[in-house]
Amino acid sequence: MLIQKDFLPQLKAFGLNSYESRLWTALLSKGTATAGELSDIANVPRSRAYDVLESLERKGFIIMKLGKPIKYVALSPEAVFERVKKKVVEDAEEKTNMLNKLKGTELLAELKLLHKSSANTVEPFDMSGSIKGRKNVYSHIENLIKEATKSVTIMTTVEGLLRKKAALSRALKKAKDRGVKVTIAAPLSNINSASPEAKSAISEMKELCELRNASVKARFCIIDSSNLVFMVSDDKETSPDFDTGIWVTTPFFTSAFEKMFETATQSIKMK
Repeated sequence: MLIQKDFLPQLKAFGLNSYESRLWTALLSKGTATAGELSDIANVPRSRAYDVLESLERKGFIIMKLGKPIKYVALSPEAVFERVKKKVVEDAEEKTNMLNKLKGTELLAELKLLHKSSANTVEPFDMSGSIKGRKNVYSHIENLIKEATKSVTIMTTVEGLLRKKAALSRALKKAKDRGVKVTIAAPLSNINSASPEAKSAISEMKELCELRNASVKARFCIIDSSNLVFMVSDDKETSPDFDTGIWVTTPFFTSAFEKMFETATQSIKMK
């Protein structure tokens, strides 16, 4: 029995491409088979089958049997899973160590100098862009918060507030410790009837910022009255992978969002 087609894309998590996924699952269903047999089962061109099987062998998914004709044996998914997980951890540790070694080096200093020198020649309208994917948007906002010197102003949804607690609380705390004014608003008019988990999360956020109730539904972040990141869609109707933020650096445009924030928010009280 072959794996359902809907599951094949999920095998990317194992680091496999389409052909590798097809041949591996075909071999899992047979136990042992030749390249020709697997090519027919998996609908992979025979001209590619040997190269793909060799790649699977290098990655530790299959073993080539001795003898003629050449046959292949599939390793158990459990063993493969543990091997892939171990390699991911090892690769991450190796890259982290490599990046840590760059701290304080002449290379990083040179790169920072290049960026600083170009900042003086970049036009304001060039400091803008579209950011796709919620994780990427949060990463950009986090970087902006780390550079904040005066203020961080965020308007979000209730769900967004809980996400930002998980993703941005550390950066917000450091900003507050630096003397940066942090203000966050969300539709919290019914906070006293919220779940205990939501109340607990919101109480923790109140330790990091001035928390307000918003009378309008919007999603944006303002840093130092200059950098603005605003979301173009409702988070309830958009997949995290397709959530999109627009980043602009413009004090003139940003001031309008700040005025809207002030007129559409008010302090909240929790019982």
